[in-house]
Amino acid sequence: MTTSTASQSSASAPLLDLQALVVAVRRRRRLWASLALLGLLAGAAVAVLLPPPPAAVTKVLVAHKDDQPNDTGTLIRTDVELLDTTRIAAEALRALGSREDPEDFMQDYRGTGLTNNLLRIDVTGDSDADAVARAKALAETFVADHVRRMREAAEAESESLLDQRDRMRKELAEVNRSIGDRSPDDEPKASASIESLFARRAELDSRIAEFDQRAAEALTGTPEVVAGTKIVDAPHAVRHSMPRAVVTNAGIGLALGLVLGLALAAVGAVVADRPVLRREIAANLGASVLAELRRGPRRSALPWQRRRTRAARERLTTTLARIVRGSAEPVSLLELGCARGTGLIALDVAAALEADGPVAVVDALPGTDLAGARRKSGGPTVLSGERADAEPHHVRRLGVGSVAPGTAWTDLHRLGGRTVLVVRAGHGSAAWLHTVARQLADQRIAVIGVVLIDPDPRDRTDGTLWDGPHAAPRGHDERPKRHNGTGRLRAERTPMPAATVPDSDQEAR
Repeated sequence: MTTSTASQSSASAPLLDLQALVVAVRRRRRLWASLALLGLLAGAAVAVLLPPPPAAVTKVLVAHKDDQPNDTGTLIRTDVELLDTTRIAAEALRALGSREDPEDFMQDYRGTGLTNNLLRIDVTGDSDADAVARAKALAETFVADHVRRMREAAEAESESLLDQRDRMRKELAEVNRSIGDRSPDDEPKASASIESLFARRAELDSRIAEFDQRAAEALTGTPEVVAGTKIVDAPHAVRHSMPRAVVTNAGIGLALGLVLGLALAAVGAVVADRPVLRREIAANLGASVLAELRRGPRRSALPWQRRRTRAARERLTTTLARIVRGSAEPVSLLELGCARGTGLIALDVAAALEADGPVAVVDALPGTDLAGARRKSGGPTVLSGERADAEPHHVRRLGVGSVAPGTAWTDLHRLGGRTVLVVRAGHGSAAWLHTVARQLADQRIAVIGVVLIDPDPRDRTDGTLWDGPHAAPRGHDERPKRHNGTGRLRAERTPMPAATVPDSDQEAR
């Protein structure tokens, strides 16, 4: 692993790699698909198990004396708040002959201002008939209360105007009395005072007539308000469709579950920091990806999918067998997150090498029994770590071990001085991949390359390190050369794409 590559990759790495995030979220589709399905089922269950109570609705046209075309809805909002009072609720309950607490009844209805003069009242009840009766009583109570308030306001305004008119009349009577007390033989100096009295009398006459007119107008406008306030939509029960409610609630639950699942998957992917892309795994391990192997097909897989998987396994076996044959020292396969698959790969490679001479597989995998697998299917000799030391030196050995957490790093030398890492994509965190690369470097175990298990099928990133470690394998035609005169050796070789298994016929073509 070269320092320059690591430093450059860390310096140019973005704060949030959207491509890696999308791939990580897509790989965790079981999580968000399960949450989406759970939300769908929960929404449907809520619609079935918790149906809405019987409800009724009515609409009331509310006329106001101070209606203005540019009103922003202040008057209708006032009516909504007046509807939601204990006085209206108590009068409606009194009309129904019910002893229910008004505050409890207020929880069963709601007023909504549709326009500046249209009020909708939604009421729930024990049954459709009860809900309709409640809506009717509530609407009639509100209309009666509104009409009464408008009349009281008009009468109060009219009485105020008439009181002012009566005060003006008293003042006018005093002015007339003052004018009558004056005689025609008074001094000329008093003529100016008489003129002012006549002017005051004319003014009082005008204001008295004005107050009479305003008082009449105040009472005249009340019938229009009374006639304009009425129930325009008779109370009726709200029909509830169970299939529609199930579909609606299920859709809402599906959307919420999907959003929650995607959010959890994204947050989990960022927090866990488990590399999935080839380029990330290669950069963190400091070794190129030699080959890929998709997850084995299920029993329900189609025949051509099984054939593609078998072909990929054969190509991988051929690649690893060629690497082992060209190595002057023992080679090991070290797994991370795929112990069983690595054991099977080792048995296939050993079987391919048996044509060149005796081969022994040194099994150091935790929790697996390669000897048992060999006895069932036949194959090369499988030895444990203790028995491998007594094996003759002319027998080719292929070590199989693990670099999972808890690994005894000092025991890996017994498996081989060179290794191929078999890593499951998205299994180990970036910190642990760095730990594996550092520990292998400390043990002076050369990493030949990486075999990626279960990669993302849409991953198009390059997993080749062009400035990789000088201990990387070289072909027969490769020559080391000086790199920019720094004395560091660098292999000139043609990059080989990783062996992949196509996902579909289109990709195969």
